Amino acid sequence: MLVEMTELLGRQIYTPDGRLLGEVDNVIVDVDSSKVDGLYVDETSPMLVDDSRPTSVPYRWVSAVNDVVLLKYFPKRVSVKKAGGRPAKEAEPVAPTAR
Repeated sequence: MLVEMTELLGRQIYTPDGRLLGEVDNVIVDVDSSKVDGLYVDETSPMLVDDSRPTSVPYRWVSAVNDVVLLKYFPKRVSVKKAGGRPAKEAEPVAPTAR
């Protein structure tokens, strides 16, 4: 089943254990290889991501796409690493890291 990239926008993303991560706000594309590289989630669940920060989910973590997006992997909790004791900028997306 082929899905157009625009059809992914607004679909809910669920972790392997059924927790709602958020909705697809944008699709990240590697134009050189013409492949989807990731899914951008602007408002994430505070239960899964510190401060409900935006995050990018690598597309290799996607298990299935239908009415919702199901992930085959997602860390138990995503936290923000602070470099040099300074807080991270609010507008930058956070890459998922396992705690």
